[in-house]
Amino acid sequence: MAKNPRSLNGKVAVVTGGARGIGNAIAHALAREGAVVAIGDLDRAAAEAAAAQLGGRSLGLALDVTDRPGFTAFLDAVEQRLGPLDIVVNNAGIMPVQPLEQESDASITRQLEINLHAVIHGTQEAMRRMRPRRTGHIVNVASLAGRAAAPGLATYVATKHGVIGLSEAVRAELRGSGVEVTVVMPGFARTELAGGVPDLRGVRRVTPEEIAAATIDALKVPRFDVWVPRRLGPLVAFGAILPRSWREAVSRAMNSSAVAHTDPGARAAYEARAAESAPAVEAEAEEAQAA
Repeated sequence: MAKNPRSLNGKVAVVTGGARGIGNAIAHALAREGAVVAIGDLDRAAAEAAAAQLGGRSLGLALDVTDRPGFTAFLDAVEQRLGPLDIVVNNAGIMPVQPLEQESDASITRQLEINLHAVIHGTQEAMRRMRPRRTGHIVNVASLAGRAAAPGLATYVATKHGVIGLSEAVRAELRGSGVEVTVVMPGFARTELAGGVPDLRGVRRVTPEEIAAATIDALKVPRFDVWVPRRLGPLVAFGAILPRSWREAVSRAMNSSAVAHTDPGARAAYEARAAESAPAVEAEAEEAQAA
């Protein structure tokens, strides 16, 4: 029997990294469903502008997800102004493209802190706030890369593997609590994050709006795995039963190895901004070096 979709009207939702790309599309989709949305983004002006587009009581606040006390304070401020959190979307993330042997320690640390540690912290905070009320929904945005590796994205792949594993463990911890968990795994999207990266053969590039629509569907009729496009799920499941040599041959046939040959010039602006996306981490590193 089909479940009746839940209403999102009046729900209080937080979206990290919500000023651009997938996060912004999710914020708009939530607002259209009647949710009250708080956008957190490193770029305060962009967060405020994005929230203004949503209208109503929506908020746009500065958020460095790598500043864990600041992240907690951000969630406290949202609850004080909008009410208890019903939905937390851990979306903020970066994707530098380069061979692992050439990647700097700073780049690796930045991805681990933004893509994984911040998701762990955001999930912890959501659990602590939602479990006592026995209601809520945590959405962690991962990637196809969390199930299917590609050269040139080794650290990114590691973080997204981690997000999926985290979400699976937390789902088990929250079983029977009334709090739902969803992990969103899109292929390459039409966003700046994946700009200049070659397409995979047989897998079309999806729009942020498609990812947002699939996320809303999972909030209204809860489910854990959200693949965008949906056919990625069966494709990955089929690949998992193949011998490794076959699986790797299929991956190469899909052009996954081309990621390692992305034109750096096409991604220069994005890569520069990504390199400045974790000020709390950079400050700690500078302090440690000075000491």
